[in-house]
Parts: sequence; structure tokens; C-alpha cells
Amino acid sequence: MSLISMFLEELNRESETTRKMLSRIPDDSYDWKPHPKSMTIRQLSTHIAELPTWITLALTTDELDFAASPYDPPIADTTAEVMDLFEKSLINGRSQLVESNEALLSKTWTMRNGEEIYVEEPKSYMIRMSLSQIIHHRAQLGVFLRLLDVPIPGSYGPSADEMSIAAA
Repeated sequence: MSLISMFLEELNRESETTRKMLSRIPDDSYDWKPHPKSMTIRQLSTHIAELPTWITLALTTDELDFAASPYDPPIADTTAEVMDLFEKSLINGRSQLVESNEALLSKTWTMRNGEEIYVEEPKSYMIRMSLSQIIHHRAQLGVFLRLLDVPIPGSYGPSADEMSIAAA
């Protein structure tokens, strides 16, 4: 199995779990955050929803320089808008996970802010990091939702909420 095939399979598998988590966000909670240093649910959910586009970024560019292109995150105010953003981002990311791009995976990709280099790794690493970031931030969202007493969907098996429903 090629790396491209593996990444596409993982993106497809993780997107199912991510959809379930994003769909649980109450529309009246988008400004909420659990701590002053935390992102709001709006910031966190839109970041999760846009992360598949980083696959395209890694495969179609050689770098991201925040000094030259300041980050302008998308804004979503409802769960429907977040879900729409996620679906569009999935189409975007999947569009580059084609076998002809396998040869690009070993080329270097750089994330920087002017002269300060954050990451300088093969494009395959950036795709792996993007997929890992989806999982990482999805777990953060799960904590946020738990603190709001929103039932959490299972990720790699049933959640405690799903277990308590089954036991009832």
C-alpha cells in the first residue's frame, strides 16, 4: 500500500469520527471556552474543520510563511456551518491524495514566520501531522463538550455516554 493510499484511508476513517464529534456542538456554545488560555469552541471547531486543507497545502506548496501570508481562519457560527466547512475541506484534502502525488512526499515542506522556522520536514510528515492534529483537536473538543455536559460520541469504540445508554 502506498503512503498516499494509507493517508486517504486514514482521512476517510477519521472523518467519520470527526463528523460525529463536530455534530454535537450546541449552537449556543460557540463563544464558550473552558479557560482563558483555551480557544473558544468556534476557534477550535473551525480549526478542526479546516485541517484537511493542510493536506493540499503540503502537496501543492513548498512552504507556509505566516509573515508573508498571515493566517486568516474561517469563521463559523453554527454547527451547520462547521459541518459544511468540514465537508468542503475533506473534498479539498482528498483531491490531492492521488497516486501521482506519491513522488512529492519526500520533498521538503517548511512552516515559518519570516526567518523563524517552525517545521522543516518531508511533505509526508506534514500530511501525517495534519491527520494527527485532527485527532488531537477532536479530543480537545470532546473535553470541551464533556464540560458542557454534552454526550460524547465514541471514537475507537463506545464512549462512556454510549455505554451508559446501552446499560440502561
